[in-house]
Amino acid sequence: MELTAETGKPVRQVRPLHGAPRGTWPQIGTYLFIIVPFLALVAAVPLAWGRWLGWLDLGLAAFFYAATCLGVTVGFHRYFTHRAFKATRPLRVGLAIAGSMALQGPITHWVADHRRHHAFSDRDGDPHSPWAFGTSPFALVRGFWHAHMGWLFDRNLTNAERFAPDLLADRDIVRVHRQFGLWTAVTLVAPAVLGGLLSWSLWGAVTAFFWAGLVRVSFLHHVTWSVNSICHMIGSRPFAARDRSANFWPLAILSMGESWHNLHHADPTCARHGVGRGQIDVSARLIWLFEKFGWATDVRWPTPKRLATMRRS
Repeated sequence: MELTAETGKPVRQVRPLHGAPRGTWPQIGTYLFIIVPFLALVAAVPLAWGRWLGWLDLGLAAFFYAATCLGVTVGFHRYFTHRAFKATRPLRVGLAIAGSMALQGPITHWVADHRRHHAFSDRDGDPHSPWAFGTSPFALVRGFWHAHMGWLFDRNLTNAERFAPDLLADRDIVRVHRQFGLWTAVTLVAPAVLGGLLSWSLWGAVTAFFWAGLVRVSFLHHVTWSVNSICHMIGSRPFAARDRSANFWPLAILSMGESWHNLHHADPTCARHGVGRGQIDVSARLIWLFEKFGWATDVRWPTPKRLATMRRS
């Protein structure tokens, strides 16, 4: 153990920012999980005009979008990353699985990245700040790409031992993390199975796989990534935060309330992000329901006094 020369007390060892780099096959998988659904999203526009899109496809896509998006916003983000409430064990595991099915990476990696983002928000060390390269027009274009999706291809993983030791000590969460491949298969196969059974046709399975599987995954990817990019570049900033986080109302419904990003960075552990009149926050409403059922406790709701102290004068 290293001791200081002046006091003889142990030196506090700060773990490195990055852990072991992503392996070759996981790196290939990252490219596939991003590019293949994106190609489906691009193809969705012309295919929507033909016989490829039906009401069943839309219904299944909406269902899986809502379930997996809320798995990320309520589960990965507000609960696991920021501990905005306490959850029963079944709810904790369920949220971990639902978030994993969004295909945004295994839970421990996601949480470690996001905690690091808050620790270094819009400064050196932030994994996805759009301001990383400067403020010139070219730098901002480069920064937008980096914040939106470019950072995902970096093989250097955030050190979970530094940023998510609580998850590494949770056997349930470690198990869900290791099962990421299983939940990847489920989130893509389940829509196809339901589409085939409900339409009683192979074609129904194919179109459901395309729309409620691939297109839904990619669409959710870009909504989530837009919070990292757009919501740190443009929008309103009614609350005092130490970074450039902003509220961007056009994304509020699609992101389930995550785009009320300015308050979130001013008060990260708050369970509700949209606190103004008309600021729809579906994720907060779901947490409210969990609280009513007794599945969530000690919810950190905003108070008028606390909000007043954070408002810009």
